[in-house]
Amino acid sequence: MKNAIRIESVTKRFGSVLALAGVDLEIDQGEFFGLLGPNGAGKTTLISALAGLVRPDTGRLAVMGHDVISDYRAARQLLGVVPQELVFDPFFTVRESLEIQSGYFGIRNNASWIDEILENLDLTSKAETNMRQLSGGMKRRVLVAQALVHRPPVIVLDEPTAGVDVELRQGLWSFVRRLNRDGHTIVLTTHYLEEAESLCGRIAMLKHGGVVALDTTANLLRRLSGHTLRLRLAKGATLPDALRARVATESGNEFTFALGSCEEIEDILHAVRGSECGLEDIDVSKPDLEEVFVRVMNSGY
Repeated sequence: MKNAIRIESVTKRFGSVLALAGVDLEIDQGEFFGLLGPNGAGKTTLISALAGLVRPDTGRLAVMGHDVISDYRAARQLLGVVPQELVFDPFFTVRESLEIQSGYFGIRNNASWIDEILENLDLTSKAETNMRQLSGGMKRRVLVAQALVHRPPVIVLDEPTAGVDVELRQGLWSFVRRLNRDGHTIVLTTHYLEEAESLCGRIAMLKHGGVVALDTTANLLRRLSGHTLRLRLAKGATLPDALRARVATESGNEFTFALGSCEEIEDILHAVRGSECGLEDIDVSKPDLEEVFVRVMNSGY
């Protein structure tokens, strides 16, 4: 299968700051891919290089096989980017903005597709509203619409739900999932890790301009996180000595156990019941991408 995006040994320096330190990455067609990292990790610089807004010092980037520098017209035609910043023209309505964006790509008579985008992003009622009259959340919706107006096969979403209300967020992801099912490749950067966990099949984590983790979401969760069991004992109760060595964290009469498998729950509860120490509460939590992210950032996995 042809790569939707191919990034080879890309470096970029801004003065003394090394923003990208030799990034290698391949994203297949049809993937829903997550690009995660703390502020300053290089995510936006990498996206800007992919979109042709920043020229890398070394390396090569390609979209659907088209080099973003030597074959930039084709590469940009195949890519839609939702930027992190709220950039808009204050002199046009929402519909006019989308029609002008269409014109940049030589597209005419696509009113029906514009109407569909407006409906799916809950912008129909704002179609004839001037851009400067929109709220920040509405303006972000328009940025998403502009990225989709030329029907690109590869869509990059850079923090698309920052400052967006919960209802729109759900509607946006429903629409983006549909685009992905229809074959569009989606690349997402977000600080909402629960979004990345539920949406992305594969994730790359960046730190100091380099990829420090790359795997399927399921594998990252399995390797670097896991189920945990939290027990709260009755006041004055003592945890059995046989379980002391297995405690991950302890706070007062609350004890947390990191589980290698769910079968361990039965062993722990059996030991607690046998000691008759009094169990007040129990909670089992599932693997968490936030925990994985923190571990990777702290250890350089």
